[in-house]
Amino acid sequence: MSADYEDPDMDDLKHRMDGALRALKNEFLSLRTGRASASMLDPIQVDAYGSMTPLNQIGTVNVPEPRMITLNIWDKTMVSKAEKALRESGLGINPVVDGTIIRLPIPELNEERRRELTKVAAHYAESARVAIRNVRQDGMHQLKKAKSDGMSEDDERLWHDEIQELTDKHIKQVDTALETKQEEIMQV
Repeated sequence: MSADYEDPDMDDLKHRMDGALRALKNEFLSLRTGRASASMLDPIQVDAYGSMTPLNQIGTVNVPEPRMITLNIWDKTMVSKAEKALRESGLGINPVVDGTIIRLPIPELNEERRRELTKVAAHYAESARVAIRNVRQDGMHQLKKAKSDGMSEDDERLWHDEIQELTDKHIKQVDTALETKQEEIMQV
């Protein structure tokens, strides 16, 4: 018997949910935990030559010591733009400019700032959950279309359960990543 409907594209749904998880982990990298990390600067973009460019593409990022990041800007005309982007990034770091080198001393996190960062992490996690649920919704729309094109109720139930299982698995991974990040932030 040939079917006139298409099964939901589970590979696509899984790929998109994985993408939401990867995006979350990248956002988590930008949250300070009291230690210097070059990846903290990854989300920061600077207006270079008419387009938004990641900081690490206009200079060399180094971590010479646990509480210091240095950014050696290759084009001295970009130094002030990079400094401005760093000040406006929300990282709470005060850049110190020395010629083409920008030093970023990482201050010790106080309790209040740690709590703020856990809230930011929770916000990032909620955005990832919403993205995953949106992918689930797309899967359910595919299922609805397949049902109207002739999919049996048994098949629909099987696919529904599979999509829900995939969603639950990804939401659980988001929750685990959030828990880990919040513990890391609150560690003194």
